[in-house]
Amino acid sequence: MTARALVVGMAVAAMMAVSGCVSTVSGIAVRDAKTVPTDVPRLDESALDEVLLPIDEINDIMGTTELEVTSDMDDMTDSSDKVSDPDCLGAMFGAEEPVYKGSGWTAVRDIVVREPDEDNDHWIEQTGVIYPQASNASRFFEKSKSSWEKCAGSSLAVDTEDTSSLWEFGDVASGDGLITQLATQEDADGWGCQHALAAASNLTVETWVCAYNLADEAATMAIDIINNAAVK
Repeated sequence: MTARALVVGMAVAAMMAVSGCVSTVSGIAVRDAKTVPTDVPRLDESALDEVLLPIDEINDIMGTTELEVTSDMDDMTDSSDKVSDPDCLGAMFGAEEPVYKGSGWTAVRDIVVREPDEDNDHWIEQTGVIYPQASNASRFFEKSKSSWEKCAGSSLAVDTEDTSSLWEFGDVASGDGLITQLATQEDADGWGCQHALAAASNLTVETWVCAYNLADEAATMAIDIINNAAVK
């Protein structure tokens, strides 16, 4: 496994979102693609299959046609023994049981996408989590924001059976319903990951985009997922 395969949930770029609103053109409401909508209905577990992004849309966002789904899970994992600081586990990895413990979550879907070759140029993850109430999702969002902010400016060592790597977390950027953070891997020729977390209704969404040239793809993915939830 290459060092890039370690990025099972990491960092995100600083894109600031404003409140969920719509603009009007010729009398038709058009949702702003760069805002997190607030008019999201309460969702059940089955909604996760519908709101997470299909592979074709992810390929479009990344400007490629080579991405494939390499992992699709409906349960949490625990990688706390692989990181040097368990308090930063949630900034590094997705769908982690210790991170979501006590949040009241009832359903999860976690999908990893990348090129099939081992020396891949992109690594993408999307995680959708359902809670009993919107208040559960909101509390998880605020707890995560605080945790990410504490990790900002610090380095995290990640060790597996096959490889070791060191990651540096950037500052957290926040807007209404969205936080983002960037992490870069040491001695990896600029390889980095953009991590976004969005919350709406009883849903939280985390997205990670890892590549050599990052823009705001993870934030775009997170907002697109919440937009899908808003029109259910």
